[in-house]
Amino acid sequence: MRKKIVAGNWKMNLDYNEGLALFSEIINMFKDEATGQQHAVVCSPFIHLHSLVQLAKGYHNVGVGAQNAHQAEAGAYTGEISAKMVKSVGAGYVILGHSERRQYFGESNELLAKKTDTALAHDLTPIFCIGETLQEREANQHFDIIKSQLVDGIFHLDATQFGKLVIAYEPVWAIGTGVTASSDQAQEIHAFIRKEIAAKYNQQVADDTTILYGGSCNPKNAPELFAQPDIDGGLIGGASLKSRDFIDIVKVFN
Repeated sequence: MRKKIVAGNWKMNLDYNEGLALFSEIINMFKDEATGQQHAVVCSPFIHLHSLVQLAKGYHNVGVGAQNAHQAEAGAYTGEISAKMVKSVGAGYVILGHSERRQYFGESNELLAKKTDTALAHDLTPIFCIGETLQEREANQHFDIIKSQLVDGIFHLDATQFGKLVIAYEPVWAIGTGVTASSDQAQEIHAFIRKEIAAKYNQQVADDTTILYGGSCNPKNAPELFAQPDIDGGLIGGASLKSRDFIDIVKVFN
């Protein structure tokens, strides 16, 4: 049975005290209002990670993650954070390949394959992001783009390693724009991803893989999106910065 996950991506927002205050609200509301078996994950800036892990102790369905990690174990990479460092503070997840990392920092599928290997070596759960731009969708290239991101980024893993991943489909044209893929559009891609996983590994691996939708997901559209058979939750951007909105999305799985 694959996990239902709502993961918040705070991006480059919130100073230290603001982050702690928001997370305290989130875990208290989760405790009081989440009645299902769903998992909430908050991926914060690095400065918050240790403190958020401490606050989350005792909440087995609340996880903490980083938004990136370097592919090298250690070295002369000023300003970077290693997977070992992320794990050492107790975080369990790391976002890899977010469209903003691909766009603004030039991260390639090949680089992300290395980052994935390093994250898995340190027992982190990668939330591996894939998705197409508006130009690629309008050119009817979206299936080819998604397949290449899977093949070049994570299909080098064996079935056991792959089973430790979470995948997030993010239509780049719907991130931060207020535009959301329709539930049919999102389901179509999620089903395609699961079909490609089954073809590469087997149907059981595909059925066990959690695939999240990330693209302007909010409390209003989450119920329709999460009702789709191949959508197992969301990677939430702006709405994760508001405790009420984030928990209302989490509660869709109650």
